[in-house]
Amino acid sequence: MKRRTLWATALAGALALTGCGSAGSGSSSGSGDDTLVVWDWKSGDETTAGYVEAARADFAERHPDVTVEFVAQPFDQYYTLLGTAMRTGEGPDVMLFNGGGQLRDRADDLLPLDDHVTEDMRRLAGWEAFSRDGTVYAAPVTLQGHPIYYNRALYEEAGLDPDNPATTWADFLDDCRTIAEETEAACLSLGNKEGYGIQFFLSGLGSAVLTPQEYDDWIAGNRDWTSPHVRRIFELWQEVDDAGLNNDGVNSTALFNDSLALFESGGAAHIVGLMSDIGHWEDFGEFLGEDDVGVMPAPVVTDGARPSLPYDGGIGYAVAAGTEHPDLAADLVRSLTSTEALATFQADAGAIVADTTVDVSGGGPALAAITPGIETGRPALHVALSARTLDLMGRLSQQLLSGSVGVEDALRQLADSDRAS
Repeated sequence: MKRRTLWATALAGALALTGCGSAGSGSSSGSGDDTLVVWDWKSGDETTAGYVEAARADFAERHPDVTVEFVAQPFDQYYTLLGTAMRTGEGPDVMLFNGGGQLRDRADDLLPLDDHVTEDMRRLAGWEAFSRDGTVYAAPVTLQGHPIYYNRALYEEAGLDPDNPATTWADFLDDCRTIAEETEAACLSLGNKEGYGIQFFLSGLGSAVLTPQEYDDWIAGNRDWTSPHVRRIFELWQEVDDAGLNNDGVNSTALFNDSLALFESGGAAHIVGLMSDIGHWEDFGEFLGEDDVGVMPAPVVTDGARPSLPYDGGIGYAVAAGTEHPDLAADLVRSLTSTEALATFQADAGAIVADTTVDVSGGGPALAAITPGIETGRPALHVALSARTLDLMGRLSQQLLSGSVGVEDALRQLADSDRAS
């Protein structure tokens, strides 16, 4: 059974702080000027080895004399290491980013890619998460979203119909009570030790709470933190935990990978998961069996809300503005997002890749339930926020669960941070 190493790469000690190329020189570890250095947290993962080799081969066909060096960094230190390297001018030529605030906050240090990726615009989806003010700074590799997964076997054990999960919040609460009475499982698996759990909660349930106009306004940057519906999301964050619907010790449970393991082991009936290459349908299917992994829309909390699949570009590669080889580096990004490379990524890692031409049929019933939602899906609410505001939201979410801050105070602080970002 395969195990992922996304969050603690085995290469961290050997590679994380060595071979760090300079964007200014285009070299690494004594390599010559014909070397491009790539930083990411993926290339040390066995499930992405085929993807990396496919991208290398595509690039080598056009540039056989250029060496490409991948440096796998530990994810929990990645953006700190990257920020330091970029400030000192010793960063890589090409680097991996999560979509959203982490990239947008560093866009001034990145090469605009619009002129380099024109031919890829229609083939790839998820560009918005890698853009700022209409300019593209990275090309998407995967699509990242937050489906709500449920354990069909636990539904049957509890006497619930696994083909008809709740569509309203009131019915969902009823189902949670039944699950608590008839099984040993928690209703929701949630980890917030890192402060990430609130991001999943906000985006996974937000479209069932906000009106469609409020949702559009949020994504457009016109966020009203005093809205009763925004307040309701954060009230639910507290209420769900107070009602005992979560697993015990949410603030001491790591989202990656403890909360995922809890759901995989049958210890919880639901989880707001991912659709990339960890915490997703394929991972859960390995443990539960693919026929027992269900996918449900967010249960409606507010009349008039229209639940939708929240998704954006997941991860994507960017080019350092200071690289001495901008055209070569941009062409490497195109190889890293080529159809053959992304098809390999999808096959080996189970990710839903950004290439809309890659066939994802045959992935099982959960994937079949997710993919129709991509056409009508909307950007995830948390991705619209800056990295600074997300960090604050993580801290406040822990304090909300511990009772050391109230909802109104938390929303005021978030509004101030959002305006300052």
